[in-house]
Amino acid sequence: MNIDLYNGDCLEVMKGLPESSVDLVVTSPPYDDIRSYGINYKGVDFCGVADNISRVVTEGGVIVWNIADQTKNGSESGSSFRQVLYFMDVCGLRLHDTMIYQKSNFSNPSSNRYHQVFEYMFVLSKGKPKTFNPIKDRKNIYAGKVGSYGENTSTQTDGSKITRPKKVNTEYGMRHNVWMMKTSGQDGSSKKYKHPAMFTVNFASDHIKSWSNEGDTVMDPFLGSGTTGVACKNLGRSFIGIELDEDYFKIAKERIKNE
Repeated sequence: MNIDLYNGDCLEVMKGLPESSVDLVVTSPPYDDIRSYGINYKGVDFCGVADNISRVVTEGGVIVWNIADQTKNGSESGSSFRQVLYFMDVCGLRLHDTMIYQKSNFSNPSSNRYHQVFEYMFVLSKGKPKTFNPIKDRKNIYAGKVGSYGENTSTQTDGSKITRPKKVNTEYGMRHNVWMMKTSGQDGSSKKYKHPAMFTVNFASDHIKSWSNEGDTVMDPFLGSGTTGVACKNLGRSFIGIELDEDYFKIAKERIKNE
C-alpha cells in the first residue's frame, strides 16, 4: 500500500501520472462560489482536470464526483450537469449512476422553494465498471419471505413481460442510491480539521468499498483535509492525494500520517 501526497496544482501533477494507473477517484471539487478556501480556485481549468482524470483512470475504473449547484438570485447554476455532460460527451465516460447524498439537516431555509438537503454523487465509469461490492445494510422488512406479492415480471422493449423466479428475501438488502449521511459539521470533523467543505470518512469509505478492492489505487485530486486518504489507509488501498493550498495540505499530511 503506497500513500503519495502532492502539494501543488492537480492538473500539473496529473500530467505526470501514468495513463490508466488509477482504479478509483473519490473527490469533491471546488464548484461555483459556494466556499472561500483561502486560495483562489476560480481559475481551476475544469476541462483540463476532467481530461487528465479520464486519462489516468484505468479501463473499468470509476470516478465519484460529489458536487452541488450554487443558488444565485433564487435559481441554481446548473454547473453540476454541465460538468457531467463534459465527462460524457468529450471524455467518453459513462454516467453509471446518479446518486444522491441526502443530508439530515439543511443550512439555509428557503422561502420560495423546498428546502435544499442534498448533493449529487455522480458515478462515472470508463467503460463497464470492473468492481462493484454492494453495501448491504438496508433492513429488509420481508426477510425470510419468498419474493414480493404478485408476479415478479420484467417488461421488454416490445411491451411483453418475462416472469422472473422469486427468491427468499435476506435479512439485509442492498442500499438504494440515495444515501442519508451526517455532514462533517454534525460529526465535528470540519471544526477539528478547519476545512469549510468536507465530506465525512464514512462517505469516502463507503464509496471506496463499493467501487474498489483492497490493493487498488484511489486518487483524490482535491485532497482538502485528507478524508479520502484516511479512508484509504483504513481500507488497505494505495492512495494519491493532491492539494493546492499549503495549509490544507499540511493538515491532510499530518492527519493521514497519524491515522
